[in-house]
Parts: sequence; structure tokens; C-alpha cells
Amino acid sequence: MSGLHTDVSIIDATTIHGERDVGKVATTLAAWPTANWWTSLGDVQLDALIAEALKDNPDLASADARAKEAQSQVVAQNAKRLPTVNAAGSVAGVYLPTTAAPAPVGGSFGTYPAVYASFSWSLDLWGGRRAAWEAALGQARAAEIDTHAARLALSVNVARAYVQLGYAFTEKDVAGAQLKRASATHALVRQRVAAGIDNRMQIKQAEAEVASAEQQVAVADEAIDAARIALAALLGKGPDRGLDIARPKALSPAALALPPNLTADLIGRRADLVAARWRVEAATKNIAAVKTEFLPNLGLSAFAGLTSSSFNDLISLPARFAMVQPAISLPIFDGGRRRADLNNADAGYDLAVAHYNSTLVGAVNDVADKLANLGSLATQIAAQQRAVDAARSAFDLSEQRYKAGIGSYLDTLSVQQQLLGAEQRAAALAAQQVDTSVRLVQALGGGFFDAGDAPPVAAAMTR
Repeated sequence: MSGLHTDVSIIDATTIHGERDVGKVATTLAAWPTANWWTSLGDVQLDALIAEALKDNPDLASADARAKEAQSQVVAQNAKRLPTVNAAGSVAGVYLPTTAAPAPVGGSFGTYPAVYASFSWSLDLWGGRRAAWEAALGQARAAEIDTHAARLALSVNVARAYVQLGYAFTEKDVAGAQLKRASATHALVRQRVAAGIDNRMQIKQAEAEVASAEQQVAVADEAIDAARIALAALLGKGPDRGLDIARPKALSPAALALPPNLTADLIGRRADLVAARWRVEAATKNIAAVKTEFLPNLGLSAFAGLTSSSFNDLISLPARFAMVQPAISLPIFDGGRRRADLNNADAGYDLAVAHYNSTLVGAVNDVADKLANLGSLATQIAAQQRAVDAARSAFDLSEQRYKAGIGSYLDTLSVQQQLLGAEQRAAALAAQQVDTSVRLVQALGGGFFDAGDAPPVAAAMTR
């Protein structure tokens, strides 16, 4: 086997450090998401939508079909380990000319009925077929776990689309208020122009503000329609289904916390990592199965039955026949096919390990990225809330000044524009915070938990 070997090794999860990056976040076992994590967002309509999507989305049916396909391969590989028994019956019509045999056999037509059974069994001396069965079993387990990953991805996508729908409604509220403000400003400027206080430049500026506000209302309406259509598609329904979705209420983001032993526990908490471990295990077994093709093997076959020249004598002791045939096979020359198969199996192992390593590194960094985003968003939201409070105080003061006859209503409308802009930015940050908290749930595995069924990574490295 010179020159045939694997080139990639599995990364030890304990060597991927992120303590300094996430060490400032509180740790608690309760930080692991539950299976129905979306209920913590606090919207019963969202709960119903996710349940509907998990029931009707066609992508889940595809994942289930792939799992069934992989399971059928397990049955097929296991069947190769077992003996085969077949039974058959036949009737042969034979005419021999007298030139081939003298009469009465020659020159006559005869029938020869037969019933027989066959038995064959290729002994699995080196465990190759068992290894092939175990490889198929690993692939089937990975495909089964992929269905959990598909369900998580679907629930996350529904929640994120729902957050976008809620934000689109908020944007429309702000755009509507901006349009109302711009229209009031335009009407006031027209009065001032008529009174000779302002000129036509101010009225054109006011008209531009009205047009811009109308455009923003249209953009918000488009965003609402797009979010509803996206949700309908995720539910496995037509676009009309989206029209029945009511305006979402404000959602509460998930609490910012981490579970202890994050890096090590992610291996069993994320479906994609568990599936990747099963595929490494399957690739290991596949190599073991291919290696046995280089070794000799024993087989046993038997053949027994009854045959006669007439039906009357078929069921009789003289009509019986039997054959037993043990056999040994030894590969000598195959043009390099077996070496190519082993090289391909080694490459498959390297690919599975590389995918596992990439998934592991991506998982740890994914969690750290979402935590960093949430930490930054918390700071931004606090600062933006101060900006909203200041803008609201300024608006209240401007209204008081106007009512007291000190300031103009035009000044009040100008200050209101700042308030609406601050409220729109605050709403965008709040939606982003909920969206990121949902993505953190996905990064933490979304409630999936491997109960120890998956092979340990160290076992997968045994070659």
C-alpha cells in the first residue's frame, strides 16, 4: 500500500480557544436553547407559523427522503453479509436426433422437469462487509441528523422573516409619520409664500420632502409584501397565505448568555457537527472495507434438487442430485483497480475530516461573532435610546414654545423630523438585535442534543 494514506487530521476542539473573546459573557446551563426555542420570543402567531412550516415545507420532505434513501443502503449492505438461498423449478423440452443418440432416446421428444435450490455464502473473514455495513450506517445516521439541521434552519428562517415583517410595519409607521409631517410643512410653507414670508425655493424644497416621504411609504409597503411572500414560501404555501399574517408584535431578543464548556459541548449540540462526525466514522469504515479487497476470501455454495425425464418419477429418491462447492479467491492482478479504490477511500476520509474541521472552526467562530454583534448592538441601542429621548424632549420643548407663541410651528415640524429619524434608527437596531439573537440560537444548535450516540472524534481517527 505504499503511497496510499490519508493526509488530513482531525482538529482537537480543546485547541480552539475563544476564552478571551467570550469570557466577559455570563455562563449558565440554561443558555443552551430548548427544542422550541422560538416560544421565548413571546409571539403566539410566530409559534403557529413555525409549527405550520415544520409540517408543510417541502424542503423537509426532501431531507426525510434522503434519510430514507441512506437507510435503504444500510439494509443493502447488511444483506451482503448474509447467505443467499434461492429456489426454482423448470421444465426443459428436448429433441435429440438419431445422429446424436440411438432410438428410443434419439428421434423422440422428451420433457425433463426439475426443481432445485441453491445456497451461497461468501465468508467475511476480514470483516470487510461488516465495515461496509457500518459505513452505510454512519452515512444513514448523518442523513438522519441532517433532518434536524434542516428543521432548525427552517424555524430560524421563519423567525427571521417574521422579524423583517415586523420591522417593515414599523418602517411604514415612521414613513407615514414623515409623510404627515412633510405634508404639514408643505401646507405651512404655501401659506408663508402666499403671505410673502418665504419664496418659491422653500415651497419646492417642501414639495421634494413630500415626494421623498411618499416614496418611503411605497418602499415600506414593498418590504411588507416581500416579507409576507417570503413567509408564505417558507410555510410551503402560495403568496395569498402571507396576506393572512397579522402585524407581528414587538419581539423580545434572547438573553445574552453562554453555556459553560462551550467549545467542547458544541460538538454534541450542533446537528451539523454531529453529522460531520458520523461521516468521518463512515469514511473510516469505508477504508477498512476497501482494504479487505486485497486479501483472500472463502466462499461456499451448494446446489440440490430433483430432476427426471418424467413428472411421475420427479418426486422419487433416484431423481435427487446435489453439489457442494467451497472456493477460495485470491486477488493477483486487477490493473490497479483495488489500489484506486483505496486511494479514493482515503480521499473520501480526508474530505470528511476537512469538512468536520471546517464545521468545527466555523461553529466556534459563529458563536463568537453573534455574541460580539449582540454586545455591540446592546451598546448601540442604549446610545440610540438616549438620542431618541433627547429628540423627544426637543420636540416637546418646541411644541411648548409654539403654544406659548415663542417659536414657529415650522420649527416644531423640523424638530419632529429629527425625532422620527431617531425612532426609525432605534427600530432598525431593535430588529437587528432580535434577528442576531435568533442567529445565536442557531449557532448554539437550536435545541438539538446528541445523547452520546455519535462516535467520539478520537474513535473516528482510528485507522
